[in-house]
Amino acid sequence: MSMNFSFQTHIFLLMLTFLLKPGNASIHVYNQESLKEVGNSYLLSGGSEGISSSSHARSFIRFENVSFWRPKSAAKSRGLIQVVVFEAADRNNIGGSAYGGQRSICCTSDLAKLQGCKQGEVIRIPSAADVNWPIILNLHFSRNSLSTSIKNQEEVSISKTGMYNLFFIACDPKLKGVVMSGKTVWKNSDGYLPGRMAPLMRFYVFMSFVYFVLAVIWFTQYIRFRKDILQLQHCISAVVGLGLFQMILWYCEYANFNRTGMRPVVLTTWVVTVGAVRKTIARLLVLCVSMGYGVVRPTLGGLTSKVLLLGITYFLASELLDITEYVGTINDLSGRARLFLVLPDALLDAFLILWIFTSLSRTLEQLQAKRSAVKLDIYRKFSNALAAVVFASVAWIAYELYFKATDPFSERWQSAWIITAFWDILAFALLCVICYLWAPSQSSQRYAYSEELGEEFDEEEAQSLTREKPAGDISLVEKKEKSLGGTHVFDEEGEAEEDKRE
Repeated sequence: MSMNFSFQTHIFLLMLTFLLKPGNASIHVYNQESLKEVGNSYLLSGGSEGISSSSHARSFIRFENVSFWRPKSAAKSRGLIQVVVFEAADRNNIGGSAYGGQRSICCTSDLAKLQGCKQGEVIRIPSAADVNWPIILNLHFSRNSLSTSIKNQEEVSISKTGMYNLFFIACDPKLKGVVMSGKTVWKNSDGYLPGRMAPLMRFYVFMSFVYFVLAVIWFTQYIRFRKDILQLQHCISAVVGLGLFQMILWYCEYANFNRTGMRPVVLTTWVVTVGAVRKTIARLLVLCVSMGYGVVRPTLGGLTSKVLLLGITYFLASELLDITEYVGTINDLSGRARLFLVLPDALLDAFLILWIFTSLSRTLEQLQAKRSAVKLDIYRKFSNALAAVVFASVAWIAYELYFKATDPFSERWQSAWIITAFWDILAFALLCVICYLWAPSQSSQRYAYSEELGEEFDEEEAQSLTREKPAGDISLVEKKEKSLGGTHVFDEEGEAEEDKRE
């Protein structure tokens, strides 16, 4: 019976978790939200956030202009709405079960006899850490009144760091169809930024610094050797600049969010648009490098329109996902809505990876056939780095799925920021590799595609390495001619190869 009770308890709590909309902002706004039937109760999730507490500043949840309206059919009786605030660690202290049966949020006649709860109200078991928790605020409808409100500026003080959940619950069946409006303000000790997002503000300061260092190094070389710059290096410059701009914008957006508790639409739109442009150009850059653009081929030829079409499609999918997820939103997207928007983005990424590795394989084959040792070495290093990035991405996706599956109640919220930060770090690492391999220098043009010099040299080098010596011809005259001619060719090729290595 105990095992059955434990299993049912877990199922019940998971139901609450799926109904709960984790807050993505510190000010949660409710506009004619209706309470949904769950078990023997009607409830509405008010949000879920990690709140940090400290001695130097207050942390709280404040109710502002929160009002409830009930249907006219229930106006003749007095109804009760209960506001429940509890920490995720105390989730088992809300609700109960009679004889190991189905778990209930509201007290029934059987539970009233067994647990001493008050019938028609939420079952509350005092926390072992603090008997005053979970906190329940009672709100009564007056007889013949259709509305009731929470006292404006009512606050629940938070004295312990943790993941806190807010629910509005009605146990009276006559209150079916109750709707509510208003807002709640969640404040941490360091500001309005949600606890799970607060570390990201400091992270974007760090990322802005490392992007700035990379930009200084790259653009110093870029200006120094501006006469020898390749088209590919112009694209790299754009990605470096956009990356720095995006990190600075993210910090500004988070700092404003932490100060005001709101996400300004204009600033957030700028951030996600710059991010979508950067991600699109970065992916197209990797694709063009893999195709050998500027190294094996002078242009993309007939593939240009396809690459541009893929870039526009990816930008639109990424922009739609980011705008829907970040701009003007109060809560995180629900599972189905997020899956609907993430799926096109993920499919495009998978297609890009397949195209990149297919193109890279062909480029390596061409360079190997032409015996272009220096270019081949660069592309082998690039392919190894790209393979490592893909492997790390797959491994991190698996870890992210494991992280979310083993933490359904977001109790590890203090380390959740790493999930987001990892992708920015990985993108920066790959960009550093590309900047290192294709750094501007006085010999940049020697790595570029050239019909007059580069490709002819590659063909002559390949022929000289694959040409067979005539059997039986050992005349002294021919040896002398070969010796003289060969010495001249060797010197030219040696100098060319040495220049290439420089």
